Amino acid sequence: MNPVPGQMKENLPYRACAGAMLINARGQVFVAKRIDFLSDAWQMPQGGIEEGEDPRQAVLRELAEETGTDKADIIAESEHWREYDLPDELVGAIWGGKFRGQRQKWFLLRFTGGDGDIDLKAHGEAEFSAWKWVGIDEIVDLIVPFKRALYADIVGEFRPFIEGTR
Repeated sequence: MNPVPGQMKENLPYRACAGAMLINARGQVFVAKRIDFLSDAWQMPQGGIEEGEDPRQAVLRELAEETGTDKADIIAESEHWREYDLPDELVGAIWGGKFRGQRQKWFLLRFTGGDGDIDLKAHGEAEFSAWKWVGIDEIVDLIVPFKRALYADIVGEFRPFIEGTR
């Protein structure tokens, strides 16, 4: 991995991304374990927004690609975009060194299927090695440290919707 000097990193743009907080009927949140991290790194589904793609379309596409299911309804959209910076040592190793981090639009989705509808390998090479449902208060501790503040913010915004579904 080639670290990018701080002044170069600051000049890089953020990658546009859509994130999905998928909840089941019990108000638990879907998280999946990254296949490409040696650590115990879990995250919610998220991925890049393609040129000309609407964020709502992107989140549904990413959800289907990463979880193998499209059985979900959008029930809330984050009020604003959120950004995070990659650690310096990852900037040159991820996305071809073109981005300093991500600018994300998050959506809360209600899962309308059953656990058997989730298939991490449905779209070819899997991004995740495992998945599970967790309580909303567990999410932040499961994520890599450089995304924790962003996840805490998302949890805070979507918590009223989740608690209202229990």
